[in-house]
Amino acid sequence: MTTIPVTTWSLEQTAPTDLLPSDAPAGDVRIVRAEVPSPEFSRFLYTAVGGDVRWTDRLGWPYARWREHLARPGVETWVAHERGTPAGYAELVAGDDGTVEIEYFGLIPAFRGRRIGGHLLSYATARAWDLAGRWPGLAPTKRVWLHTCSKDGEHAMDNYQRRGFRLFDTRVEEEQEVAAPGPWPGAFPA
Repeated sequence: MTTIPVTTWSLEQTAPTDLLPSDAPAGDVRIVRAEVPSPEFSRFLYTAVGGDVRWTDRLGWPYARWREHLARPGVETWVAHERGTPAGYAELVAGDDGTVEIEYFGLIPAFRGRRIGGHLLSYATARAWDLAGRWPGLAPTKRVWLHTCSKDGEHAMDNYQRRGFRLFDTRVEEEQEVAAPGPWPGAFPA
């Protein structure tokens, strides 16, 4: 198989005041927490958002693993909707030490370029900072972090930096080149 170099950038905020929120987009855009852990819905979001940018690490997860992951204390899924239709999501994962990772973030391709991404990232980051208030027993958030890579959308890094995230690590690794799987097999032409 062919390998390609993939650059991964890790970014962080270390105080709630680091967040530079974007303006809300025009129109009927709402962000709500999917409070009932649903492997079906989470897998739909994962494949719909990440299918064109080669998110493949969770494609092989069986139902039980999805259910176990989503049921962990401090795992939250925040979903942006435009006029009632899911447009994108952010998955927050609390660590044991007061860190919260925005483990997955993105928009379904049809909703990109409509100013929803900055609003969703702003909202999700604010929810990462106040996550412990919804989960008794978790340490208060001291740090919110995420990573993006050269396979992600062209505006990802700019959006993160505009929201106040600062770069703290860069790595380049060779990865096997894989075709974009799409939200279902054959969704994207080769």
